[in-house]
Order: sequence, then structure tokens, then C-alpha cells
Amino acid sequence: MAEKTTDDERQLLHIVIGGELKHPQGVEFKDCSAIDFVGAYPTYEKAHAAWRGAAQRTVDNAMMRYFIIHAHRLLDPQTGTEHNQKTQ
Repeated sequence: MAEKTTDDERQLLHIVIGGELKHPQGVEFKDCSAIDFVGAYPTYEKAHAAWRGAAQRTVDNAMMRYFIIHAHRLLDPQTGTEHNQKTQ
């Protein structure tokens, strides 16, 4: 069932993913086909709760990391335009 947001709660899409890394200090996954897609969330708070739960389940594996991707920074749901972070 899809979650609805109220008028006071603007949807800012966040995606939570994780997986084993090649190096503990890096951000490169060991196997991209094994990435755990935890979910997409309409607010940072909901994404953070999902991230925390996933991270706590894998705390014994030092190579496992979960990340919150701020998808709303890549695509503006109001205008449908993509945000390009490169400067011209």
C-alpha cells in the first residue's frame, strides 16, 4: 500500500540501498547484482528509520554498508526536470 503525504509534508524522495563493499572505507560495492534495495521513502525521516533498521541487522559484517540516496536532488517532482550537478 502506498504511503500518502499530507499538504504539510512535501514529498522528497529518498532511496535506501546497501551491500558489501570492496573496502571498508570505500563506497564501491563488491557485487552490484547483490545490492539490497531496502525501499523508497517520501521523507528523510522515514528513510532514516529504514536505513537504521537495515544497518542494525548487518552490524556484525564490517564490509556491509547502507546508504540514503537523496533522489529528490536528482529529479524535481514539481517540474519533472532533472538536476544536473555539473557547472557549465
